Amino acid sequence: MTTIPFKREFDFEYGRCDTLSPLIRRVVASNPGPFTFTGTGVYIVGHGTVAMIDPGPLDAGHEAALDQALEGERVSHVLLTHHHLDHSPLAARMASRHGCKTYGRRPRRTPPAGGETRMEAGDDDSFAPDVELEDGDVLTGPGWTLEALHTPGHTSNHLCFALKEENTLFSGDHVMAWSTSVVSPPDGHMGDYISQLERIRARGFGRIWPTHGPAIDDPEAFLDAYIEHRRARERQILGQIEAGRTTIREMVSSMYADVDKRLHPAAAHSVLAHIIHLVEQGRIEVADGGTPDLGSTYTLTG
Repeated sequence: MTTIPFKREFDFEYGRCDTLSPLIRRVVASNPGPFTFTGTGVYIVGHGTVAMIDPGPLDAGHEAALDQALEGERVSHVLLTHHHLDHSPLAARMASRHGCKTYGRRPRRTPPAGGETRMEAGDDDSFAPDVELEDGDVLTGPGWTLEALHTPGHTSNHLCFALKEENTLFSGDHVMAWSTSVVSPPDGHMGDYISQLERIRARGFGRIWPTHGPAIDDPEAFLDAYIEHRRARERQILGQIEAGRTTIREMVSSMYADVDKRLHPAAAHSVLAHIIHLVEQGRIEVADGGTPDLGSTYTLTG
């Protein structure tokens, strides 16, 4: 598999507001975990009248830290990349406090394919943005311009936000420096995900700020590796089928033989996402002609 140049070290303290650039500050929430890494990084864009991206979880200490960071300022836009519990629960409260609206995209309400296994932090069931953003919508404040980019894949409603003045992208969970992103059907879609990675790469951003972990300072090379990792996984799946391992369970047992078996159910969802994409491309098919799922048997086409 392709080696991704992951970066996991960065300077932060929980609750501290760090200045990252002339227009960007960040406060990291104390909600570390297997899907959040060190915690949710909340970005504040601008000065005086500001935008806030992904306010994070409902936590009294985190909320107080944001209030302190924003003392004397007003939030004009609360922006959400997507509806997971580590990103959006505090949004409505912050918007109400500052007399502004929340901006995002409504999610599809779909349970994970194949049962209860989840590969991310879970859905915020109360998520309902005041303003529905479309791809290309532009939001402005004094000295800052943010463009909404609809980047489905991790979730169907995922957005990234491009800061024009610094040629910077706030990538949410679409791309992260510390890990690959989760793509779990049916809300997650691998074909959309790879397509949007290629789109982001083509934009030529100078830096990417994910919601979790450190910045990506060389986006082009990083995204090349990120995309090739997914392509290599597809080739690996094709090789598994050619070798006679035609079910996802058999593939996972072989492909993830050195991985803790407790993680195999999550790995199966990732493999399913790739298989759905391969079926859509016409490179493999379901043996009985049905739709791809965790229990299906797969064959190569041609």
